[in-house]
Amino acid sequence: MPATRVLPSDEAVDLLRLVRQVATQELLPLAAEAEAEGVFPREVFRLLGRTGLLGLPYDEELGGGGQPYVVYLQVLEEIASVWASVGVGTSVHVLSCFGLATAGTDEQRRRWLPDMLAGDLLGAYCLSEAHAGSDPAAMRTTARREGDDYVINGAKAWTTHGGAADFYKVMARTSDDRSGISCFLVPADSEGLVADPPERKMGLTGSVTATMRFDGVRVPVERRLGAEGDGLRIALAGLDSGRLGIAAVATGLAQAALDQAIAYARERETFGKAIIDHQGLAFLLADMEAAVASARATLLHAARLRDQGLPFSREAAVAKLVATDNAMRVTTDAVQVLGGYGYTRDFPVERFMREAKVMQIFEGTNQIQRLVISRSLAKGDGGGLVREAP
Repeated sequence: MPATRVLPSDEAVDLLRLVRQVATQELLPLAAEAEAEGVFPREVFRLLGRTGLLGLPYDEELGGGGQPYVVYLQVLEEIASVWASVGVGTSVHVLSCFGLATAGTDEQRRRWLPDMLAGDLLGAYCLSEAHAGSDPAAMRTTARREGDDYVINGAKAWTTHGGAADFYKVMARTSDDRSGISCFLVPADSEGLVADPPERKMGLTGSVTATMRFDGVRVPVERRLGAEGDGLRIALAGLDSGRLGIAAVATGLAQAALDQAIAYARERETFGKAIIDHQGLAFLLADMEAAVASARATLLHAARLRDQGLPFSREAAVAKLVATDNAMRVTTDAVQVLGGYGYTRDFPVERFMREAKVMQIFEGTNQIQRLVISRSLAKGDGGGLVREAP
C-alpha cells in the first residue's frame, strides 16, 4: 500500500485509514475478476457513495465531505492503488458534479446535488468529440432553444460511464461563435439519448467507455448550468481539477506496481541471494520509488495551491504530465523486474502497464499538458513564483 502521507488533521488520518480498509477489504477482492471479465462495478460506486467518498471535496452544506483537495487526492490514490478503474470512475464522477456545484443555482444544487454526491446518481462527463480531439471549442454537438427546452443533437466520444451513468454533464454549442458553448445536466433516461456499444480497450476494462448519441434530446432550460456561453469556461475550470484527479490515480497505480515489484524482488533468488540485493535491479527499484515520490509531490503541491485559492492551472498540467509519464515508466519497469512472469496474467503488473497508457491520453494528452505549461511560461504567469502560504 502507499506510504504514509502528509495529512492536515486527525480527521483526515482517520479518513485515510477508513479508505485503506474499504479498498483492501471490499475493492481488492473484486478487481482482478472484474477487469478480466470487463464487468462494470456499479455497486462499488454505491458503496463509495454510502461511505461518503464520492463527494469529499464539496462543501458539507451541499452534501459533500468538506475535505480539502489535498486530502481528496490522497483518498483517490488509495482507491486507485487497488483498482484503477474505480479510481478513474471516482475522479470522473467528482468532475461531473463540478459544474453543478460551482455554476448551478441554489435551487439546482438543492434539487440534484445531494443524490449525486451520495452516489445514488452516477455521473459522466461529455466534452470530447471524435473529430475535435484536444480542441473542445471545435465541437459540433448543438443545443437549440425551443421554448422552455433545448434540443440537443450530436455525439460525444470517449465517455467514461457511457451507457451506465444516471446523468451526463454535456457541453453543446448554443451559438455559431467558437466560444458559444453551454453546459447541461442531462438525465440518462432522456428520450433520444443512446449509447454505442462500449469501446474495446487495452486496459481499464472494468470501466465502461462509449460514444453517447443525442438525437433530438429535449432538456428543460432549468437544466442548463450557468448562462448561455459559459460552458467552455465551466469545462476548462473543471479540467484543472480533473487533471489532478488523474494524476492521483496514476500515482496510486504506480505505487501498486512498485509494491508488486518490491515484493517479488525480495522473494526471488538468483546466484544465492534475493534479486533485490543485486545492484542493477536495486537501482531500478530506487528509480521507480523516486518516480512515484516525485509524482506525489507535484500533485500535492498543486492541490495545496488550489486549496488556498491560488492559481494552479500550470501546476495541474505539470502534475498530470509527471504522474502519468512516471506511471507508464514504473509499470513497464515492474514488468521487467518480474521477467517472464511479468508478461503473464498470473501477476497484475501487466494489467497495470496496460492501464497506465491511457492516463497519458485522457483529461488532455500529455502533449497538450506541455502546451499548457509552455504557454503559461511564455505569458510569465505566476507558476513557480507563487509560493504556498505558510
